[in-house]
Amino acid sequence: MEATEIKLSILDLAMKGGWIMAVLAVLSIIAVYIFIERFIVVKRATQFDKSFMDRIREYMKDGKVESAKALCKGSNSPIARMIEKGLSRLGRPLSDINTTIENVGTLEVAKLEKGVTLLSMIASASPMIGFLGTVTGMIRAFYNMSMAGNNIDIELLSSGIYEAMVTTVGGLIVGIIAYIFYTIIVAKIQNVVNLLEAKATEFMDVLNEPA
Repeated sequence: MEATEIKLSILDLAMKGGWIMAVLAVLSIIAVYIFIERFIVVKRATQFDKSFMDRIREYMKDGKVESAKALCKGSNSPIARMIEKGLSRLGRPLSDINTTIENVGTLEVAKLEKGVTLLSMIASASPMIGFLGTVTGMIRAFYNMSMAGNNIDIELLSSGIYEAMVTTVGGLIVGIIAYIFYTIIVAKIQNVVNLLEAKATEFMDVLNEPA
């Protein structure tokens, strides 16, 4: 008799993982949402008028501080908010202005990092949740063996073994994807940090330029 080929879809395979796979599915959805939302926010943070600092410099040379502030208010970006705060502290020692700018920059970066910790947690927890499914699956398999006595049937063991193997793979897949998402977002946030530091230094150079 010719053996019958049995095809198993990914969905059918995932269903055999039990409730652990449902938890992993929820975590994967959360990870994708955080990644897309943060990616858009961080990308917007790097989008600003390339001539922004040149215009700020020209306004400062001409003594048009209010025009410089208006330019900052019209630019919805972390850089503009940082420079605006520095402009509001004009007249104070340069060290105070520099500290104020750094504080605003820190707050702006903190806003960009919202949700990133959760993404990191998903990357770390998903493989462990998958391993939990492996343990519960093997427990079920051995329990079925003990209840079957001498009448051990491979179909009796299959559900527990499927749960053990599938949840391990599922946990690793979700963890790897979440880790890749986390790494990409952290790298992009670091680019914003470098950009803020560069623009803060440029602004302080403007203030140090002779009138």
